[in-house]
Amino acid sequence: MSQRREGSLDAPTRQPIDWKSGEFNDQASLFDELERVYDICHGCRRCVSLCNAFPTLFELVDESSTFEVDGVKKDDYWDVVDHCYLCDLCYMTKCPYVPPHEWNVDFPHLMLRAKAQKFKSGNVSLRDKMLTSTDMVGSIAGIPVVAQAVNLANSIKPLRKAMEKTIGIHADASLPDFHSHSLRKRYNRLASTDITPEATAKTKGKVAVFVTCYGNRNEPDVVEDLITILRHNQLQVSLVAQEKCCGMPKMELGDLESVEKLKDFNIPQLVAMVDDGWDIIAPIPSCVLMFKQELPLLFPDDADVQKVKQAFYDPFEYLMLRNKDKKLNTEFKNKLGKVAYHVPCHQRVQNIGPKTKELLELVPDTDITVIERCSGHDGTYAVKTEFHEISMKICRPVTNKIKGAELDHYISDCPMAGHQIDNGMEDSEMKAESPFSLLRLAYGI
Repeated sequence: MSQRREGSLDAPTRQPIDWKSGEFNDQASLFDELERVYDICHGCRRCVSLCNAFPTLFELVDESSTFEVDGVKKDDYWDVVDHCYLCDLCYMTKCPYVPPHEWNVDFPHLMLRAKAQKFKSGNVSLRDKMLTSTDMVGSIAGIPVVAQAVNLANSIKPLRKAMEKTIGIHADASLPDFHSHSLRKRYNRLASTDITPEATAKTKGKVAVFVTCYGNRNEPDVVEDLITILRHNQLQVSLVAQEKCCGMPKMELGDLESVEKLKDFNIPQLVAMVDDGWDIIAPIPSCVLMFKQELPLLFPDDADVQKVKQAFYDPFEYLMLRNKDKKLNTEFKNKLGKVAYHVPCHQRVQNIGPKTKELLELVPDTDITVIERCSGHDGTYAVKTEFHEISMKICRPVTNKIKGAELDHYISDCPMAGHQIDNGMEDSEMKAESPFSLLRLAYGI
């Protein structure tokens, strides 16, 4: 560990993922790399508070016969992999050994490699395949009568207990509502072809919204608030013509071939918008990260993927770029008071800065308290029977900060994280809100 400081002050750099090569898919090579990285992590232990992957690793080491990684059974390596949900925080905020350090530690992408091998081996449950098939689940659960039945079933405790015993979805986990009146069905009255776009140095003034499967079926009100805000700022708004899931759930499962199929559907749709002069945003941080980072690393030689990367923005990142050139509407009618702002992991690791906080602080008489801790949700991790209680433990520092403050609102850019926080707030009457909804309140529109 004498070389610890060498290279540690350089900015982290991600390397392309050669996931189709023989070494990536070779189990002996994988286990050699797992042992090497686990040993480095064991000697450092800076990431112990981030998620349960690291406590699991350190407990395995501390209970081994040698008190070192060489005393841990190779089969137990998978326990660490199962607890990693690719939040990327260890890589971007904690680890001193990431590239360009010579030790070249990329823990999240090593976990992705392990998950990919596990998926290829067929060691994946039907439940996990179902939970990550968001388009299929949404299309079925979004049927009017079915949506009502699903939402009702998810609220009945005996049925939830039955789900826990049969398919392994925890009875206390927060499950999303499904809306038959989806965002796309509402869109005609939200269109803005009557607005003449005004470009700035870095924005075109024409914004195509990649609605996302979650935004379309589960949180259409939130996306409607976003579109209303964009129009209020004299931005021409359109939806991407067609879309499927961004691929993040399948990537977290290790199903990279499905990620490629989703990419092959989405990228042509997005490239068509870019070539027609549109910037692109998405309301869910994980989806933004997928197009800005993960797909470009998985498909580094795909020119269209790289083109989309350059045109993709977080919504508040985009609005603050507009503000820089005096094109943001800052005529706010309502104050917001004291707001606790939970920053989701997949937004933190985009390295764009706290743009949501910066914009909301433009609202007079508004005080933002930032909470930079993981909610423990991860899309699917928090709903699984074997992980739910751990996820709520991870979320506890977030809920403790909210409970201990006198607030008018608490928000998260990720609606799934917001529901997870609500779940940990017990009987609190206050519920998580979307920053889009709060900004719309500030505008009074």
